[in-house]
Amino acid sequence: MTVDPGLASWLQLTLTPGLGATTVRNLLERFGLPENVLAAPREQLQSIAGPAAAALLREERSEAVARALRWAEEPGHTLITLADSTYPKLLLEIPDPPVVLYAAGRLELLGRPALAVVGSRNATVQGVRDAEQFAKAFSEAGLTIVSGLALGIDAAAHRGGLSAQGSTIAVLGTGIDVVYPRQNAALAARIAESGLLLSEFALGTPGAAHHFPRRNRLISGLAQGCLVIEAALASGSLITARAAAEQGREVFALPGSIHSPLSKGGHALIKQGAKLVESADDVLSELNAFRRTAFASTRTPAPEAGDASTLLSHMGFDPVDLDSLSVRAGLPVEQVSAELLRLELAGRVAALPGGRYQRLS
Repeated sequence: MTVDPGLASWLQLTLTPGLGATTVRNLLERFGLPENVLAAPREQLQSIAGPAAAALLREERSEAVARALRWAEEPGHTLITLADSTYPKLLLEIPDPPVVLYAAGRLELLGRPALAVVGSRNATVQGVRDAEQFAKAFSEAGLTIVSGLALGIDAAAHRGGLSAQGSTIAVLGTGIDVVYPRQNAALAARIAESGLLLSEFALGTPGAAHHFPRRNRLISGLAQGCLVIEAALASGSLITARAAAEQGREVFALPGSIHSPLSKGGHALIKQGAKLVESADDVLSELNAFRRTAFASTRTPAPEAGDASTLLSHMGFDPVDLDSLSVRAGLPVEQVSAELLRLELAGRVAALPGGRYQRLS
């Protein structure tokens, strides 16, 4: 593809060492387009950027700029600046929009209604299943699923989004050419082909703890609302939810067991005013700007008849060990074990570490 020659000036601003995003925006506010910034007298640049950064701005294009321009020439790769018509309109509403975005995949997804779905990296089997099923339902309704490509809930949400028309956007806390975590390399490749990868970080930027809170504000900023599925009280997902609230987005949370640490974050959000979610329709009905076209119900299926239904009712939805379940059901351990195996093969129960089992919705 042909790359706009003006991109070099945008990249020079964002890739100059010592220039943070706030300083870059201040320079643009003072001088206008990047070409004007680069042509400004050093004395005027120093008053905003400091002497060291001002000197670097006046130097020739760096290798980092050339590398980014070469990347943008590859099929499916795009650099989006604040001045572009394709820049996401919702991001312009947040206090600190990125000056340049690196995108790989389907740019049209940036203009569609979207919902952020986030949660724990160390999710339960039920949490992963909920995330994928809910995301699929939203995607079938036409919502694009936005998440952060982390393990657990994020990955499940992306899979659900990819399975229907709404697709998915993965916002990265690394350079767009760096897959983190590596376990999601195949998923990232699927998203680049059928969805969209998005990053504000320079090429080659590795994963670092302070990058992910910055990424989270973009996850919420791109969406009309944010749904939290399983999150501990000290969770990055709560950072995303707080950012969503500050940005004027709707915040939703899926409740869970009162005994699970991964339910405490969602329950705290509900206490603070987040909307409790039991089905996809609970979310779709709240997004007034979005007209629902179709959705798959995610309500819990009706109980099965027979012994399986009886055993499931004794399990509840909290993890339980074999001996405790045998006592609750009043059945021999051997019979309970055999029934659990049948339920596991049917996808109704998941075996957990430590000899425990959990009922699946």
